[in-house]
Amino acid sequence: MSPRTTTAPEDQYTAAPFVPDGKGGGVTLPALREAAAACQGCPLHRNATQTVFGTGRATARVMLVGEQPGDQEDRQGKPFVGPAGRLLDRALEEAGLDPADAYVTNAVKHFKFTQSEPRKRRIHKAPTLREMTACAPWLAAELTVVEPELIVILGATAGKALLGSSFKVTEVRGTVLEREIHGRPERLVPTVHPSSVLRSDDRETAYQGLVGDLKVAARLLS
Repeated sequence: MSPRTTTAPEDQYTAAPFVPDGKGGGVTLPALREAAAACQGCPLHRNATQTVFGTGRATARVMLVGEQPGDQEDRQGKPFVGPAGRLLDRALEEAGLDPADAYVTNAVKHFKFTQSEPRKRRIHKAPTLREMTACAPWLAAELTVVEPELIVILGATAGKALLGSSFKVTEVRGTVLEREIHGRPERLVPTVHPSSVLRSDDRETAYQGLVGDLKVAARLLS
C-alpha cells in the first residue's frame, strides 16, 4: 500500500505514513533520509525543490533544530548551507562546540516561500503550526535515532514545534530546559535563529548574544 497524498483537510496533514516504523531492527538516518525524499505529508512539497533532511552523525552529542530550509538549502538539499549556516558554524566554534559533532536539522523539511513572478526571488514564509505538526514525525524519528545529549533550539518556530505554541524564545534563551519531547526526556537550550542575527541593526551585539547562549550548551557538554 503506497502512502496517501495530501487530499485530506489541513488539520489532518501528517508525515506519519511516510516515516519508516523501525520494526525488525530499527531505522537508520540514511533510511529516514531516503523515505523523507518522497514525503507528501503536507502541501509544502508541491513547490519546494526537494526535501531537506538533517545532516550529521547518528552519534552526535548535540542536535541543532532550526525552522525550515531557506532558498539555498532548498536548492542544495542540505540544512544551513546559506549565510545563516556559515554564521552558525562560526558561532559554534567560538562557543567551543565542534560543528562536526552536531546533528543539524529543521522542524519543517520543505522550503515555504512566496514568489510574485516565476523568475523573482523566493521570499521565505514562516510555516504554520499545522505544517510544523505535520512534519513532527520526522523530527521525532531523528531524535529516536540520534538520541542527543542536548537539543539547541534555534529560534521561535523550532521552539514552538518542540515545546508548543506558547514558546517565546526571548523569555528563555540561554537557559537550560528539561522537557519530555516525543516520549523522551530531553535537555534543551533555546537561542535565536542565526538569520535573525543577520537581520539585526546591531549585528555584533546580536552575534555575541548567540555565542553566549551556545556557550551555555557547550558547558553542559563539557
